[in-house]
Amino acid sequence: MKVNNKHYRTIWMEGSSVFMIEQNLLPFEFKIFESTNYIETCRAIKTMIVRGAGAIGAAAGFALAQATLEAAKDNYENDINIAKETIEATRPTARNLFTATERVYLAAKQSKEQAVKEAQKIADEDAETSLTIGKYGNNLIKSGFGIETHCNAGWLAFVDHGTALAPIYLAHQSRKEIFVYIDETRPRNQGAKLTAWELQNENIPHAIIADNAGAHLMSKGKIDIIITGADRIAKNGDTANKIGTLEKAITANYYGIPFYIAAPKSTFDMNCSSGKEIIIEERDQDEVLFQIGQTNQNKLEKILIAAPGSEAINPAFDVTPAELITGIITEKGIIKPTENEIIRLFA
Repeated sequence: MKVNNKHYRTIWMEGSSVFMIEQNLLPFEFKIFESTNYIETCRAIKTMIVRGAGAIGAAAGFALAQATLEAAKDNYENDINIAKETIEATRPTARNLFTATERVYLAAKQSKEQAVKEAQKIADEDAETSLTIGKYGNNLIKSGFGIETHCNAGWLAFVDHGTALAPIYLAHQSRKEIFVYIDETRPRNQGAKLTAWELQNENIPHAIIADNAGAHLMSKGKIDIIITGADRIAKNGDTANKIGTLEKAITANYYGIPFYIAAPKSTFDMNCSSGKEIIIEERDQDEVLFQIGQTNQNKLEKILIAAPGSEAINPAFDVTPAELITGIITEKGIIKPTENEIIRLFA
């Protein structure tokens, strides 16, 4: 995607440094964060400087590549083992993170150079598969469609292009008349902040809606299709995505609206038989109790929005059962969310 007429990937590696867009500052400030070591990259994943399934995967791969470059020659294997465990402890739900560490770890056993090369390959593949997902997904979108999406599964969530937003970008580029309804996606508001910012950059007609406005708009015939991303897909098709996705799927099923998941093969967990086995990340309650916004003086400020003294529960994801999903848009085509179809995807 272009920002100020310059093309950027969400994350990339130069030398031993990893560069990433500081997503906690968007949409108010566009800034590049440089991580000079793997511990810093781990912190960036944990604090969501970098976020989204594909971007987390790329960050994890780059982090382990950094760790190989930092590892002591006489303690190399032990150092990379510790690094792998540290990276995998940053965020437990996104499957792409573990896919990346497993691949780079095997490469690291050959050499440091192979580890860096494999990490770069993962990032390049992420960008390529996202574009292919966009091409398949575009076939589902007709001119005049109202499209609802939840959270941010666009360019910022992957190395480039995105998954759920990639079909929208290509539909717009092919001159289809579309309108996108963006769930605000509380508590961190990635929809209102990140998806809206992305669509503004591409001049795609859109509006931010309250998370609980989706059912109303569906009942009024405003929504023709829902496309979201995924953080982990079980072998049976159950899918973990940003909290609130399950509610959208239930409502879409009630109103007969197609509900699609867009995700690359790296998001599927073939060792996870169903959604019951997916670990759901529990994040700090302050994300619910406080909000960060821009003041009239263009300063970012954190303010309490809840009753003082009340506590909050903050699950970051929920699991949508396969039976509520119309199809999964992958780089290999659109498949049904069944175990047989998913097994064939990996055949």
